[in-house]
Amino acid sequence: MQIIDLLQSMMPMVLFYSAPLIFTAIGGVFSERSGVVNIGLEGLMVMGAFSGIVFNLSFAEMFGTLTPWLSLLVAGLVSGIFSIMHAVAAVTLRANQVVSGVAINMIALGVGVFLTREWYGSGQTNSITQPFYTRSVRFLSDIPIIGEMFFSGIYYIAYIAILFAILAWFILYKTPFGLRLRSVGEHPMAADTNGISVTKIRYVAVIISGFLAGLGGATYALTISLNFGGATISGQGFMSLAAVIFGKWHPLGAMGAAIFFGFAQSLSVVGRNFPILADVPNVYLIIAPYVLTILALAGFIGRAEAPKANGEPYIKGNR
Repeated sequence: MQIIDLLQSMMPMVLFYSAPLIFTAIGGVFSERSGVVNIGLEGLMVMGAFSGIVFNLSFAEMFGTLTPWLSLLVAGLVSGIFSIMHAVAAVTLRANQVVSGVAINMIALGVGVFLTREWYGSGQTNSITQPFYTRSVRFLSDIPIIGEMFFSGIYYIAYIAILFAILAWFILYKTPFGLRLRSVGEHPMAADTNGISVTKIRYVAVIISGFLAGLGGATYALTISLNFGGATISGQGFMSLAAVIFGKWHPLGAMGAAIFFGFAQSLSVVGRNFPILADVPNVYLIIAPYVLTILALAGFIGRAEAPKANGEPYIKGNR
C-alpha cells in the first residue's frame, strides 16, 4: 500500500516535468526526420520561456485566466520565427548544422538575458500572477487508485503534450505530408526527383520544431519556474534531444523517453519519500537526469539509427 501511495504522489509530478520535454522532443523528431539536425532545441526553449513569461506579465490583467494559454501560443510563434535562422543557415546556406544549432543556443540565451535586464532591471523577471494551476479531472479523479494517480492534481497541459505526441505520430506516418517529410530525411534526391521540394519541407519541419520547442519552454516556465532568468532552461533542451535519440526518432518513442527523463527529474523532488533512496545524497538525485541524458546520447541504451540524410545538406543534382 505504501508503494501505491508513493506512486500517487509522484505521478502528477512526473507528468508535469515530462510535458516540456515531450513538446520539445516531438519538435526535434520533425526536424531530424526531415534531415536537419537541431542542436538548437535548448535555445528555442529559452526563447519560448522568455516570450511566454514576458507576455504573461504584460497582459495578465487584460486576459485573466486565459493568459497562460495565450502565452503558450505566443511562445510557440516566437520560437517558430526564431528557428527560421537555423533553417536559413542549415538548408539555404548549407552551413554545418551542429554549429548553427549551437549558435541558436548562444543567441537565444544572450537575447533573453539582455532584454530581461533592459526591461526588468535585473537578471530575472518578476514572478507571473497567471500560471497554469493543477486541476483534477471530473469523474476520472474518482476512480480508485488510478484516479488519484493520473487525474488528480495534474496540469492539463501534460495531457495536451501527450495528445500532441499522438497527433505527431499520425501526421508523420498516416498523412502524405508525413511521407514526404520522412522521404526527404531518408533520400532527398529521390524525393526531389518525384517533385517534392526538399527545401520547402525542411523549412516547414524546422519551423514546426521551433514552435513545439517554444511550447516546451513556455510550459516549463509557466508551471515550474514561474519567471525567466538565465538559468530557467538549464539542459532541458538537451534532454529532449536525448529523448529523440532514445526514442529512435519516433514521436511515441520520444514521448516515452521524455516521460522517463521526467521521472528522473521528479526524483530530485520526491525521491526521499522512497525508502530505497532515503539515504542517497540529494546531489545524486539532482544530477541523475543529466547522467541519463549522457548515456542516451552515447548510445548505451539500445541501438538507434538516425534518418540516413540527417545532418547532410542537399545540393540539387548531387548524388
